[in-house]
Amino acid sequence: MKHSLKIVSLLLAMFLITQLIGLAVIYAYTPEIKELSDDSGNIKNITVSYLPYGTAPPADITPQISLISIIIALFFAVALMFILMKLRIEFILRLWFFIVVTLALAITINSAILGIKNASLIALIIALPFAYIKIFKRNILVHNLTELLIYPGIAAILVPILNIWATIVLLIFLSIYDVYAVWHAGFMQKMAKYQIQKLRLFAGFFVPYLRKEDMIALKKTKGKTKNVKVSVAILGGGDVVFPIILAGVVLYSMGIIQAIIISVCATLALACLFYKSEKGKFYPALPFISAGCFIGLAIAYLI
Repeated sequence: MKHSLKIVSLLLAMFLITQLIGLAVIYAYTPEIKELSDDSGNIKNITVSYLPYGTAPPADITPQISLISIIIALFFAVALMFILMKLRIEFILRLWFFIVVTLALAITINSAILGIKNASLIALIIALPFAYIKIFKRNILVHNLTELLIYPGIAAILVPILNIWATIVLLIFLSIYDVYAVWHAGFMQKMAKYQIQKLRLFAGFFVPYLRKEDMIALKKTKGKTKNVKVSVAILGGGDVVFPIILAGVVLYSMGIIQAIIISVCATLALACLFYKSEKGKFYPALPFISAGCFIGLAIAYLI
């Protein structure tokens, strides 16, 4: 294995834990179909969503429209990100991240306390300080712990508006984009470096570590130097959230066992990528993870 076993194991564990938390959150927000009668006595079925903060999906939206909307939204988000990076408006970017992180954290926390009076307000109050520390105060522990809860919250919003085939198309589209962005255009690397160096945050798991040569150099100085070079192992947020979305859609349409199979296969695919990858190089993880998801989906259809 090219990478440190401890680092790889930590990233894989965080990835899998996030997938399972995501399934729990999505299950908690399972829409309910209720019967209502109007003044004339006619009975009709309505879908009730428990998603808070106005994130419940519109009643008339279709998976096809949702797919197109998500792709367009991602395109504009990336374009806006680069414009703000070019203009070096770091505060606006941090504020943007802060709002998204707070909302996603609150949605996840709210799922655990559904049924409690003012649950959504309590969840928001809990989420705010963690989001503040994550975005404006650099703390590795808080960063990675909150990452475990952010992507389940985001996935919970998107799962109700998609179906299996729309999600497959989305994963294929994003995998092709990931390959282009990392291996051809190279702007994913630029975006990651800008987030880490300028914004002092990163949208994804972030694990700093010392290489053997760095530790040897540090020992020679007897720990007196402050200029210690630290390497980082990172896994982008998109690589984490989209497998949760597919697993969540499968949860709603097929069941919990099939959904867990998706999550496990995605994790195994990521492990294979780590095994083949080399230190210091960027890899588009989503194509590999998507392949694992599709294998898991095939298994899910067979059982």
